[in-house]
Amino acid sequence: MTALNSSDTGFALDTAFLADPQLAAQLVRRRSSLDEASGIKWPKKYDVFGVGVSATTYEQAKDAILAAAKQRISATVTHMSSHGLCMAGTDETFREIINDFDIAAPDGQPVRWTLKWFHKQPLPDRCYGPELMIRLCRAAATEGVSIYLYGSSDDVLEQLTANLKKECPGLEIAGAESPPFRKLEAHEIDAAIARINDSGAGLVFIGLGCPRQDMFARDHKHKIKAVQLCVGAAFDFHAGNKKMAPRWMQKRGLEWFYRLTQEPTRLWKRYLVIHTTFAYLLTRRLILGR
Repeated sequence: MTALNSSDTGFALDTAFLADPQLAAQLVRRRSSLDEASGIKWPKKYDVFGVGVSATTYEQAKDAILAAAKQRISATVTHMSSHGLCMAGTDETFREIINDFDIAAPDGQPVRWTLKWFHKQPLPDRCYGPELMIRLCRAAATEGVSIYLYGSSDDVLEQLTANLKKECPGLEIAGAESPPFRKLEAHEIDAAIARINDSGAGLVFIGLGCPRQDMFARDHKHKIKAVQLCVGAAFDFHAGNKKMAPRWMQKRGLEWFYRLTQEPTRLWKRYLVIHTTFAYLLTRRLILGR
């Protein structure tokens, strides 16, 4: 299949409703020109179950994200776990949302493996959300880029802030807030966007869980003047609220099993659905070639 880059999909949803195809094409060209003028080189995307997944490493993603953050360019980054990939592969609306992201990193090992199987992209490792977050925070501390934390609970944010400052000396945390766990009113969203923009942060880490965090980032992509990064459980991990799986289990794609042993009652049904759906999508791809 053909590789997709950000200029192919960058305005997929923004232009879908436009009646004038020439105007839609003009907007796509404008974004491509902005990326070229700013020196941003987003990693190429490849079709996996209809979802554009970025074949990227930690360093490549970090360099592109920091370059955009320094210029306060509006951009969005998410991390494709097996869960997210299955959701996007079976839900057209969510698939369009993900395909609009500048980076959809291969967060899960099975997602990385599919890039190798289908597109001969032998990445040395996955691009795990919690790991990319801490690498970006270390780099931001040395390069003078401030960050904003949006999501989770007040208790988690308090501990997360303390741990990040200890782990990344010199890191400027421009703001941290836990939004209500409900649908926000328009004026509440506008106020949150204003706080984020007024903070001057170049990186906005969002920990609302999939798909809520992805929908938030996509809906406000061109309003928030920063790079939004959907990092999910990274807030809990770096706050010390939850434990990461041992490295050997992560490398072998067994992180799901570790998390299942930690929260069996809550997660058994989710992983049953994920594995069944992934097997279905993989089988369909192998048999039908699409």
